[in-house]
Amino acid sequence: MLKIVFAGTSEFAVPSLCALVASEHDVLTVITQPDRPSGRGGKLQMTPVKEAALAHGLLVLQPEKISEPEFVTSLKELGSVDAMVVVAYGQKIPSDILRWPKFGVINVHGSLLPKYRGAAPIQHALIAGEKTTGVTTMLIDEGWDTGPILLQREVEILPDENAGELSQRLAEVGAQLLLETLAGLEQGTINPVSQDHSLATYAPSLKSNAGLIDWSASAEAIINLVRGCTPKPGAFTSRNGLLLKVWRARAEEVDASLGSPGEIMAVDKDGIVVAAGQGMVRLLEVQPASRRKMSAAEYALGARLKPGDRFDLTVEAAQTNEQG
Repeated sequence: MLKIVFAGTSEFAVPSLCALVASEHDVLTVITQPDRPSGRGGKLQMTPVKEAALAHGLLVLQPEKISEPEFVTSLKELGSVDAMVVVAYGQKIPSDILRWPKFGVINVHGSLLPKYRGAAPIQHALIAGEKTTGVTTMLIDEGWDTGPILLQREVEILPDENAGELSQRLAEVGAQLLLETLAGLEQGTINPVSQDHSLATYAPSLKSNAGLIDWSASAEAIINLVRGCTPKPGAFTSRNGLLLKVWRARAEEVDASLGSPGEIMAVDKDGIVVAAGQGMVRLLEVQPASRRKMSAAEYALGARLKPGDRFDLTVEAAQTNEQG
């Protein structure tokens, strides 16, 4: 049994925390980001990790900055700990804490490092059209996702999977890999392996307008963008300056030589077919501004779309998405 401090914030971290609680290990405390205003009313919202921790009766700490000297001092008053586990926490762990646990500070990361270092590895892997990804456990060092690798597990990306769905699967895989990692460290069977930094790629957080669809891109690239930006920050286009969020789309096997990028080629009960730079995209599920999510066929009926109409790319659409 190991004494563990856990730090995490988002939904991706919840399965790892729950796996630790269900194991023989002792979770001494949970560190998460402070409650933040959310929604139109600005009501303070707990992080998913805080909700899970409180449900399990765990002590929760929420420093504005984990690097604050007063917080570091108070944290170390817990005494000796065997490991600190960090999963999607969102702040850099200071060196004073890195040196504190017996087995170090262990991170669960949603990619096969050194590929896709950064805050949005799952989204970037999908946007790049990767067919496989995975989870890495590593020892955190002074850099960002640069520490020695402990264990890795490869995961196949399903053809129609979006970032939200893939994240849920990888979170469960990561929880199991975390338990295997802790067991290996406790038994002395894991030897940390340095990353090959020359192979590193980067996956920074996606800005709110990252999902703006460029219809001159290939159908494959557009589909990958939609998958990678769903559910957040969202893929979108516009028509007559009005924002249209795209939730689901697929490539269409039709003659793509007839239309120009952004032109609507067909409207039927299965959606809207749009010409891309190469190939065609069928919109399946969309959401007009300030309205509910709906089938693309339902949207087309209400908007009276017909072949020859087109989607446009406007600065106003990008600005609308940033504000919403």
